[in-house]
Amino acid sequence: MSVEIEKIKKSIAPFRKILLDHPVYSQLQHLDDLKILMQEHVFAVWDFMALLKALQFKLTSTNAPWIPVGSPKTRRLINEIVLEEESDVNIKGEPSSHYEMYIDAMKQCGANTNKIQNIVSRLKSGYSHKEILKFNLEGIKDCTLNFIKSTFEIIHTGGAHEIAAAFTFGREDLIPDMFRAIINDLDKNFPGKLDSFRYYLDRHVQLDEEEHSPMAMAMIEELCGKDKNKWYEVKKTAISSIKHRIELWDGIEQEIKNYKLKSASQ
Repeated sequence: MSVEIEKIKKSIAPFRKILLDHPVYSQLQHLDDLKILMQEHVFAVWDFMALLKALQFKLTSTNAPWIPVGSPKTRRLINEIVLEEESDVNIKGEPSSHYEMYIDAMKQCGANTNKIQNIVSRLKSGYSHKEILKFNLEGIKDCTLNFIKSTFEIIHTGGAHEIAAAFTFGREDLIPDMFRAIINDLDKNFPGKLDSFRYYLDRHVQLDEEEHSPMAMAMIEELCGKDKNKWYEVKKTAISSIKHRIELWDGIEQEIKNYKLKSASQ
């Protein structure tokens, strides 16, 4: 691992700690609590694919006729990640994207998938994501809406190295430890009720920790090279991405608390 990557990891360490020690995990005491988290977190699962596809568009050739674009090493890195994120194998041994696995896990535990699936349906019917986010007809919670907007802001205004920074430090490198915090309490609190969700989490920890995170780090190094300005922008984006995740977790924690207060008063 390069010196520059080590510097960035040191810079983001305090923010990672806030996220990994976040009190939202201790709020997941009942199945309804987990449903609230999943109903918001699914949007992060969905917009993660937007980050990934933005990288694929910038770093590989997606047009016809085909021409070689960029570094062959970077092309291979991003295409390998796309392969596993977009067409992995689900708990039944069938090809499935991680988003679709998450939807299946939500349905198994009784979480409501209407909002995210309605948005995907609107996109399929021709609505732009800008229209959907602007008018927010599905009533997405503010914390989640702000998180999605931050993702698309990076996609629309950032260079490839900045998008890669949000993808790597705000998602891939973060996910194993973050999901491990959720997994630790799952079996204790919900034994045998969340097989699909447990599979999704285990799969993410395995792929992201063993394969995707190291590959994404290599991609950052390839994109930045010795350009000090790019490394500075990567650090800035990495910190910002984790802060946005913390704000999402803050909002979800408050939603769970509000639900518990409402339930207790009835």
